[in-house]
Amino acid sequence: MALRPADLARAEPPAEPPTQAWHGIGVSVELWRDYARAALPRPQMALGTHQITGDLCEQAADLYARGARYARVAEPVPLCGDIAAPAVRALTLIRELTARGFAVHWIARCDAGCADHRQVEHLFPPSWIFGASKAAVARWRHGYFPGRCVFRSGPGFVEVRDRRFGPLERHVLDDPDTLAAIDALAGGAAVDQVPARRRRELVAARLVLEQGGYAWWLPTRIHRWPFPALVV
Repeated sequence: MALRPADLARAEPPAEPPTQAWHGIGVSVELWRDYARAALPRPQMALGTHQITGDLCEQAADLYARGARYARVAEPVPLCGDIAAPAVRALTLIRELTARGFAVHWIARCDAGCADHRQVEHLFPPSWIFGASKAAVARWRHGYFPGRCVFRSGPGFVEVRDRRFGPLERHVLDDPDTLAAIDALAGGAAVDQVPARRRRELVAARLVLEQGGYAWWLPTRIHRWPFPALVV
């Protein structure tokens, strides 16, 4: 049966695709060209404040190519509790900036003791963590090094090298469903968008963090293999 003009006027607009809506959630950051804070006030160092949207991996690569090396995240970022989509996006951006070698100035918030779990201590350390002890902040800052938890992709597999918890833990993931789950979680996603079995396996391996109905992939992608290679 054909729709009449009046029916078309009353029709609901098509729903926005989930990826498009997710990519529309922005993270506000201020950018500079130099890593050193002492250099930031110098002429032509500031690159201004930007609302970062879209694919955050691509955006981090673009910022690096434009000469940015230091980023300041505008809002405190919750690590646990009723974490919301903007926090997941902010943590994903911090992960991507960490992978690119940025120095990142950010403030975290911990409401449920999550800072003691060490699952995000491979990210560039925050300047402060509201709700956590000074010892937790100091441990993160003193224990951080580039490549602490990284992954690389090959044809049909993902290799993760993880030193967050002490000795090296190496994971080689080659199950097609697991690889599809990693792709879905790379930019963060609602938990119901990823098959529960694969998501639970990755959470149990401490490669995915799940909070407040969202889940996201934790390891940083390695863009330059370090020397000596066995450092990671």
